[in-house]
Parts: sequence; C-alpha cells; structure tokens
Amino acid sequence: MSATLDFGWIEAVMLASVRIVVFLVIAPPFSHNAIPLRVKAMLSIGLALAVSPLVTPGYVPQSTSGYLGALVLEVVVGGVLGFLVMVVFSAVQSAGNLIDLFGGFQLAQGLDPQSMVNGAQFTRLFHMTALALLIASGGYQLIITGLIRSYAALPLGGGLDLASPVESVTAAVSQMFLAAVQIAGPLLVVLFLADAGLGLLTRVAPALNAFALGFPLKILLTVILGAIVFVALPRIVSSLTGQAVDSIMGVR
Repeated sequence: MSATLDFGWIEAVMLASVRIVVFLVIAPPFSHNAIPLRVKAMLSIGLALAVSPLVTPGYVPQSTSGYLGALVLEVVVGGVLGFLVMVVFSAVQSAGNLIDLFGGFQLAQGLDPQSMVNGAQFTRLFHMTALALLIASGGYQLIITGLIRSYAALPLGGGLDLASPVESVTAAVSQMFLAAVQIAGPLLVVLFLADAGLGLLTRVAPALNAFALGFPLKILLTVILGAIVFVALPRIVSSLTGQAVDSIMGVR
C-alpha cells in the first residue's frame, strides 16, 4: 500500500499559513497575549486549510531558493496587513491617551502585560473595550474575511508592489490621528475651557487660589464626559472595523 503526496498542495498551504500566522500575531484582537501562541498556530493552519481551494489551483512547486523567497514575501505581506489593522484600531487607544493627558490621569501610568499597552486608566479601558466589542460584535470575522480575500489580490509568491503598502500605511496612520482627535475632541475642548476659566478666575480673584480646584474639577469632568464617549464606542469600533477591512483590501 502506497500513498502519494501532493507537494505543490503542501507548499501552497504552508505559505498561506505563514501569512496568516504573522497576521494573527500583529493584528488585534488576535495579537492579545491572552491568546496562546499554540492557539494562534492552530488557527492559522485551520484557516490555511480553509483557503486551500483558493490558493492551490495553478500553484507551481518551486525550488528551494524560490520557496524561501516566497516564504519571506509571505512574512512581509502578513506583517503589512496586520500592521494596517493594528494602526486603525490604535485610534481608540490614542483617544484614551489624549483624555488621560488632558484630564490629569497621565501620572498613573502602568503597563498591561497582556496587551503590552503602556498608559493610564482611559488608555487601557478604551483599548480593552475596543477588543471586547470587536469580538462580541463579530467584527473579527470581517477582518478574517478581508485577510482571506487578500489571497485574490496578492497570490502566493506573486510579488508585492512596494508603493501600495507605503501608501496604505501612510493613509492608515493619518486616519488614526484624525480618528483619535475626533473621538476625544469634544472632551478635550471642555477640559481646555475649564483650564481657561480657572485661569481667568485666578486673575480676577487671586486670593481664591482657583488652580487648587483644578485637579479635582478636571477629574470630575473627565469621568462624567468620558462616560459619554464610552457609550459611543460600539459605533466607533464598527466604523474602524470597516476601515481596517478597506485597508487590507487596498494593498496590491
């Protein structure tokens, strides 16, 4: 009894799994350290088997040097796609960082070893909430769908136009900063007006020492208005998910 191995099919599935595993290591919510690397590896192999009907037809087995070159290329493609998703969802974390900075919470920074996020209360709260909403709403399925569709735009070993990833990364970073300011902007304006009002009160009545009330007042405003921003996070995460999928599909 003998068994015949289709080495072309095996090579294609292995290359597909490399792109997927690099993507899962970088892109949220799969990049969270609460998900073991063994689970990420098993998930990548399962997804590679699922996309095998898409990547194996027409694949030609390569030499050792050609296969190693295709392997490196798949690592680069998976890293670029994962980085695009990470940058898009960093907008929520950046908005929390701005709120911490202007609200006076920045002195209480701490490192979250699970998500490797270094920030204060609102930074970590917004980051964890965005990941939870991404999983609860099924947004991660759209991200995986965009990753699978990338095999149609970027076939295995088909080459990569360097201008397209650079353009996509530049657009994603610009959108990240813009989205962060849009999310935290109203609260930042209120905190700025509070500082300006305290400054004017100090000029009018220096004996009151109005700036002594600055920290508790800004903390109170941040907690009250931060709750309003927190309520809007589901719609924000939904919009960011669509932007992440568009960023993945924009790479050619």
